Amino acid sequence: MNAFEIRALIGELIDENPFAIRALLKIVAVEFTDAVPTLAVTCEARPRLLINLAFVRRHCRTAEHVKAVLCHEFLHVLLRHTSLPGRLTPARHLALDAVINAIIHRQLGPAYSELMSRYYAAETGLGRLLRPMTDAEARWPHDRAVQARRGAAPRWWSTWQGLYRGTVIADDLEQLAAELAPEAGVLAGDGAVSASVRGAREGATPSDGALPGAGRLLGNHTDDFESSDALDEALARAGRELNGGGIWRSAGRGPGAAAYSTLVDARHVALAEWKRRTLEVLKRHLAPAPGSPRSAVPVTARLPVLSPSDRRAFLRATWSPFLPEATWSGIAERPEGRAQVYLDVSGSMNAEMPLIVGLLGSLSRWIRRPFWAFSTVVAPAVIERGQLKADTSGGTSLACVLEHVARTRPSAAVIVTDGYVESITRLQLAATRGTRLHAVVTRDGNPAPLRAAGIPYSQLGRLPT
Repeated sequence: MNAFEIRALIGELIDENPFAIRALLKIVAVEFTDAVPTLAVTCEARPRLLINLAFVRRHCRTAEHVKAVLCHEFLHVLLRHTSLPGRLTPARHLALDAVINAIIHRQLGPAYSELMSRYYAAETGLGRLLRPMTDAEARWPHDRAVQARRGAAPRWWSTWQGLYRGTVIADDLEQLAAELAPEAGVLAGDGAVSASVRGAREGATPSDGALPGAGRLLGNHTDDFESSDALDEALARAGRELNGGGIWRSAGRGPGAAAYSTLVDARHVALAEWKRRTLEVLKRHLAPAPGSPRSAVPVTARLPVLSPSDRRAFLRATWSPFLPEATWSGIAERPEGRAQVYLDVSGSMNAEMPLIVGLLGSLSRWIRRPFWAFSTVVAPAVIERGQLKADTSGGTSLACVLEHVARTRPSAAVIVTDGYVESITRLQLAATRGTRLHAVVTRDGNPAPLRAAGIPYSQLGRLPT
């Protein structure tokens, strides 16, 4: 594993965005150094992610292992473990790390938590909480041969099990570690713990309180970390996406539910708002203009008035005490759907395109079929079950779209693009005169070429992550 590969994996994590760490990963500068034993995040105007490359090479055998240790370090920052009141005692170090490792195991799976299983394989006592149980350890209470050979499972076995099921939280573990290993420090507060932890500490042996040294733990475990404005802003963005459940029982820190298994409603509200605004933009430029040609279309209605064409309703009226509804058929005029839609199918449109396609489906009555997809050529496209299907050549060029508009002469045309296109000449645009032309540009797109050519455009809001 080299520095180039690790930077590529960080890029993948930004796209995958587990635990909403994208906001943090985007602001840190990555630096490879042996000044830290594993990883650390510094407090500066632009925070740095410090990575010990020798540690990664020694302990990370897969891409998932690297991502797991990155998520571990950033979860410390996201959960604000570095800003908790009081000193970071060994008991607290253990509790925070164990909870984070359990979150990674539950949410990302064994391929990621395998790093912890390997790294902490030789730990004894409470240090075992830093990794998931092995199959043999999961059978301890029920395996008579094991009990006869090495004694019963530790009293805190059920706490260990509950931790990786999401039913035990950090302050429970800190209290347990502080009581089984008094030198590890005592938890400040009311000392309330769950029933499973109260049972775990009863009858425990001195070896049960064995804790790993701070130098054995993953990530930064210094107590001199202070936040910065850049980190605070990134944390605020990330915090709006996560619910914080399953970490602390203290007031304001969430209940002992399954940690980070759901996103807060704010994310769904933000996505619904993005769809609403995008639909308004599409509707505004796809709707037929006043005075547009109109077509006669058949319509039907059910009215409480007998119709000569609805015999069943007439017969029902001969015996029913209530006047039945009858079907009436007629002709109505509706504006013709003469707008053409051109969809940029270059790879950079992958994030927004499925949502835009879904919105276009609700406006199909105003759109002339087929839809058109473009890269360097314009090709027919169809939307089937919310998916866009088209044969294209790759790349992006707006010249082919303008040529197609000039040839087909629709009353309106909407181009959905990221704006990364070649320069457009005034002559190319002049050929589309008579067509109401408008471009819809993604938030991260580049509207400069459109603006330079005089093509009106609307830029969408940022797609919620």
